[in-house]
Amino acid sequence: MMNELGLVQQIAVIALPIIFAVTVHEASHAWVADKLGDKTARALGRVTFNPIPHIDPIGTIILPIGLYVLSSLAGGMGLLFGWAKPVPVLVSRLNNPRRDMALVALAGPGANLGMAILWGLLAKIGGENAMALGQFAEPMVYMGLFGILINLFLMVLNLVPILPLDGGRVVNSLLPAGLAVKYAKLEPYGIIILLVLLLAGVLGPVLLPIVKGLQSGVYTLTGLQ
Repeated sequence: MMNELGLVQQIAVIALPIIFAVTVHEASHAWVADKLGDKTARALGRVTFNPIPHIDPIGTIILPIGLYVLSSLAGGMGLLFGWAKPVPVLVSRLNNPRRDMALVALAGPGANLGMAILWGLLAKIGGENAMALGQFAEPMVYMGLFGILINLFLMVLNLVPILPLDGGRVVNSLLPAGLAVKYAKLEPYGIIILLVLLLAGVLGPVLLPIVKGLQSGVYTLTGLQ
C-alpha cells in the first residue's frame, strides 16, 4: 500500500493511526466500565479519549515504530506489534459482573471498528478533494487506508477467544460459572499461547481473510470502492 513512500514518510503515515488504535481501544474499555459501575479507571484518570494517559512509551511508540523500521530495512513488509497501558477493571464493582465484563471487553473492538470507518471517511475526503487539499491530500489517503487496516486487525486479533484478550473475556462471561473458573486459570498462559499460534502460522490463515472481508466492507460503506 505504501511501497512508493520513503521509510520516514511511512512512519509519518502510520504513527497516528497506531497511537489512536491502541489508546482509544483502552479508553473505550475505561468509559464503558465507568458507566457500568466500576470507577477504578476514573480514579486513575483513564476515562478519557485523550491518548496521552493511555500511552505506554515502549508498547505504544518505541516497539511498534522500531519493529516497523527494522523489518522494513531487512526487506520485510514492515511488522507491527504494540499495546497501550491496560485499563484496570474490578469485576466485583460492576453492576452485573458477568454480563458487564463482556460489555467492557467488547467496547475495545467496537471502538476499533468505529475508528476504521472514520479513517475510511478521511481517506475518502482526501481522495475526493485532492485539488483543494494540495499536498495534504495524499498523506490523508495513505493515513486513512492504513488506519482502516490497523484497526480491523487489532479488532479481529482481540476477539480471539483466548484470555486475556477481549474475546476471552466475552467467552469467560458466557460460560457457566464452574467452567468459567477453570477457563480463567488459563489466563497466565494466554499470551504465550497466542504467540505460539501466531509464530506457528496457525492464526494468520484464519484472521487475515476476516480482516480482508471487513476491510472490503469498510471500503464499500465509506465509498472507497
